[in-house]
Amino acid sequence: MEFGWINAFGAIIVVIMIIPDIVYAIMNKDEKNLCTNVFMNVIRQVGRYACIVLMWLPLLVWKFGFGSVTEMMLYLAGNASLLLAYWVAYAVYMKHKSRELALTLAIIQTVIFLLSGLLLRHWLLVGFAVLFGIGHIYVTMKNWEKKGNEHG
Repeated sequence: MEFGWINAFGAIIVVIMIIPDIVYAIMNKDEKNLCTNVFMNVIRQVGRYACIVLMWLPLLVWKFGFGSVTEMMLYLAGNASLLLAYWVAYAVYMKHKSRELALTLAIIQTVIFLLSGLLLRHWLLVGFAVLFGIGHIYVTMKNWEKKGNEHG
């Protein structure tokens, strides 16, 4: 299966992944990013927005598609499972915030981008997914360290 200029599946995955983030932002308007490492914050945001765009737009990809039906099924089943895990983890996180759940959410997002990039052979997406993962996990950990110091 090949896609044209737009990967509708990738766009749907991104929308499904962003919905809990939007709900969280609305419900936690006063929450601040406590990580002061500008470089890691930039890596996280550049990685995030690049991945969001590259999930549905095949920039610098000669052939945007799957090598086999098995790869397409892995893409669909893998992303569906990861999105379900993401929503469940987010629902629990909204009630019982913890460092472990925050890291789980960061890792699941990264794996969604990585899985998609690898199965689509979209190497630019893979590269930005790695950058996003490094930045997001680092910033998440630093935020929890600082939250612990504020309350400890």
